[in-house]
This record gives sequence, C-alpha cells and structure tokens, in this order.
Amino acid sequence: MIPTEDQIKKLWDKYELPKEKRRHVTLVARVAMVLAKKFRVNEPLLLAAALLHDIDKKAPTLPGERHPDSAVRILMEEGMEGVAELVKTHPLHAILDLNISPKTWEEKLLYLADKMVKYDIVGVDERFRLWNEEHLPAQEQHILDQSYPKVKALEQEVFNTAGITLSEVVKLA
Repeated sequence: MIPTEDQIKKLWDKYELPKEKRRHVTLVARVAMVLAKKFRVNEPLLLAAALLHDIDKKAPTLPGERHPDSAVRILMEEGMEGVAELVKTHPLHAILDLNISPKTWEEKLLYLADKMVKYDIVGVDERFRLWNEEHLPAQEQHILDQSYPKVKALEQEVFNTAGITLSEVVKLA
C-alpha cells in the first residue's frame, strides 16, 4: 500500500515524529519530487518513502535494530512493503553495502535528497560539513568519510542525467 499524505501525517502523530524531523522529511520529499520530474519513477511511492523515511526517530527499537531497521519494521507492520523496501536503502551507510545500496532511480533519488537536507536544503557538501562538525564516534566518522566520495558520485550522476544543478533544485523545491 502507498499511503496518502493524510495517512502519512497520522503515522507521524502515531509514532511521535518530532517537529524538526517533520520539517526534514517534508524538505526531502520536495527535493525528491523536483528530481523525480526528470526521471521515470513511481512518484507516489517516492513521495511516501521520503515522508516516512525517518518515522522511527522516536519509536521504540527492538534489540539489534538501528536506523532505519525500525522504520522498515514499522512500515511493514503498517502494510507498506514497497515503501519499506525503498526506505531500507536510504541510510548513509547503505551506499557502502552492495546489498542495500541504492540501485533504482527511486532509491537513488530518496538517498540523495536525504543527503541534501538537514533542516533546510543545503546540498551534499554542506550536509557533510555539518556532519563533520558533530564530532561523531570513530566508526560513524569512518562511515561518513568512506561515504562522501560515493555520495558525490551519485549527486553527479543524478544531476548530469537530470540536467539540473543544486541551485535549480533549491529554487524549484
């Protein structure tokens, strides 16, 4: 099932998605939809995944779960298997793991849009700069450092294929 925006907002309430995360996912969705106009993708699925990719930020986790495992579980429990499959490919570390790295255009656009947004649309370079300022634990910093060139390559692939620039995305979103 692909939920409506009204159903999505009810899930935000049910799982107590914080206000700042609601802003983040809304902006990710706007960026993803701007990019989607340049590709043949399932826009309703991409929109739902963008709006629900961080649904687990306040939700209880099960032993061994990390983000987005709990989001995937929640979405599966809510009957949104397709959305869950797309959300599974969005965490930063996914680009380093061939099993879950973004492969379809929907996956690539969700992944990239998420890496272009904090609480504003800032682009990949600024988003990574902000992450670097967080003084992450060594393992997370290693993932960040290893991911950056791959995320930049994805950004270039998407922007070149779409014939669009960051400034145009910001303006259109």
